[in-house]
Amino acid sequence: MGGMGPAPKPGGARRRNATVAMTPLPAGGRKGRPPKWPLQDDVVLTTRRDIALRKADDLELALLEPNLKGRAKANAEKKADSAREAALILTKQLEAQQSVEAQLWRELWATPQAVMWQKLSWTREVAQYVRWKSRAESGDLDAAKEARQIADRLGLTPLAMLRLRWTIADSNDAAAAPASRRRPASGSRRPDDPRAALHIVE
Repeated sequence: MGGMGPAPKPGGARRRNATVAMTPLPAGGRKGRPPKWPLQDDVVLTTRRDIALRKADDLELALLEPNLKGRAKANAEKKADSAREAALILTKQLEAQQSVEAQLWRELWATPQAVMWQKLSWTREVAQYVRWKSRAESGDLDAAKEARQIADRLGLTPLAMLRLRWTIADSNDAAAAPASRRRPASGSRRPDDPRAALHIVE
């Protein structure tokens, strides 16, 4: 009949309303040692430290010149002190970053999400997050932005987990459920069940 359009396909409503199954992750997290750290030391920070160390060494050698006297020597000593300070700051910064990376690496691979990272071989992706996150914790705002983006891809936020269809499975749900909500054993009756008063009449 005109105007009625095509007949609906069987099961169409079911397909539209169907939901994608969630992947349960163990609440206790991933067990075992974390993978081997796959990245080199921070190239940029290491290079800056090495340049600062070389500059400090050169300035200290210049102070040994016998003709260096008076104001020129005072200026050279000031530059050498500044170079040594810069080299020390970069050295401490690199050490702190490596310490944060090692700790964060261990913590992340003990999370429930780490079970899926291992299955998907996302080792380097997790390492990249650790690198940006460690820089962010030292005050790098650009690194903080990068870390947030990678955190979403790794499922480290509730919304990101929802997008990935991951959920934390609590194995203690059944044991922790109130007694009133537990299903009675077969053949048993609750004390307040009126059927408990029934008996067979012969």
